Parts: sequence; C-alpha cells; structure tokens
Amino acid sequence: MPDVTKAIASDIFSGRYPAGSSLPTENDLGIEYGVSRTVIREALKVLAAKGLVLSRPRVGTVVCDQDNWNIIDPQVLAWHAPHALDDKLFDAILETRRAIEPLVAELAATRATLQEIADLEVAWQGMAGAGEDLTQFSRSDIVFHQIVYGASHNPIFRQIGKLIDTALLFSLEATATISPVRRREAAAAHGEVVEALRMRDATAARNAASKILDLAARDLTSAKKLKNN
Repeated sequence: MPDVTKAIASDIFSGRYPAGSSLPTENDLGIEYGVSRTVIREALKVLAAKGLVLSRPRVGTVVCDQDNWNIIDPQVLAWHAPHALDDKLFDAILETRRAIEPLVAELAATRATLQEIADLEVAWQGMAGAGEDLTQFSRSDIVFHQIVYGASHNPIFRQIGKLIDTALLFSLEATATISPVRRREAAAAHGEVVEALRMRDATAARNAASKILDLAARDLTSAKKLKNN
C-alpha cells in the first residue's frame, strides 16, 4: 500500500490531479495501479488523513486545495521528489528555520548535557571531515540539527525537529552542487555552535545558528539560479 499511496500523492503533486478535481473511481484506480479496490481504499484513507483528498457522498474523492495539505508531515514531504518542491516551499522551510533554530540553539546552550555536547561535536566532525562525500556531509548535518533540537529539552521543539529533518534533507539535496569551499564554510559555522554550547554562551549560539541560516539562504539562492538557467 505505501507505494500506491505515494504514487497517487505524486500524481497530485505533479498536477495530474489538480485541486478541486475528482480522482478516478476506486475501481479505475485499482486497474491503473494494479492493486485491489481494498488497497486503493486504504491508500485514499491515508491521503485524506494528510489533507490531500476528501471523500464526498455522490461526488467521489476530490483533491483538496494545497493550503489544506499537511505539508509539514515528514511523509508528505518525502512523497515529493526533491525536484518537485517549488521555490516557495523552500523559502517557507527556510523562514520556519529562521524563526525557530536561533532560539533552539540559545536554549541548547544553557540546557544541553555534556553527552549531548559531545555527540554534537561528533556530528560536526562528520561534516568537517566529509571532504567530497556529500552523503556523509548531509547525514552528519541532519544528525547535528537533531541533537541541537533535542538539547533544547523543549518537548515541542523536539517534535518540530523531527518534522524539519525531511525538509532539511531536501534543502541539502537542492544545494548539493555547492562548492567544497561553501561546505567548509557551513561546517565552520556549525563548529561555532558546538563551541557556544561548550562555553554555555546563549548569545553566541543564537548568532552561530543565524549564521548557518544565512549561509543556507545564500546556497539556496545559488541553487535556484542554476536550476532556472
């Protein structure tokens, strides 16, 4: 069922089934995707729970307006191919991070345990030592942010951090072509966060987090230009 759910979601995201349009009948969808009506019915329930579709009596299943999509759901983000995420969504992700991450880093500076700081340094070293290995760099970057969010010891921020993981992954994939020099700059900024937490300097942690986001904004702008050329 997950593959069918993803396939239907992808067709919605691609515009094959635009907002306000009706999906084919369960029988027709089953024929198209090669599964039973029961599987289609369960897939539609998942999509409905995530705000993508709405079933109406005597009308059928209608695609919801994009404003109703639970876009911060990690699974919904994962169903988007990275190239299908539009610039507005990338901008929204960055705006959300700007609103949250400096405060998260500030809280982490005063609340992180010694083990969390040690784990953060390991993640940072993974970034700094990644060289040309983009997979290692991205994986270490995501772990780094997971630790920072967790080190805030705020249960709501912890949950938000889990939601942002997938968004961060797509952002990193979108900027994968940035130069090694820029990756080193990003790693250095992350190192400043580690040092700020080690020194219990909340202001420095906030400033370092803001610097990371400034660099991310610059790299996303460069990625957009390359995509549009």
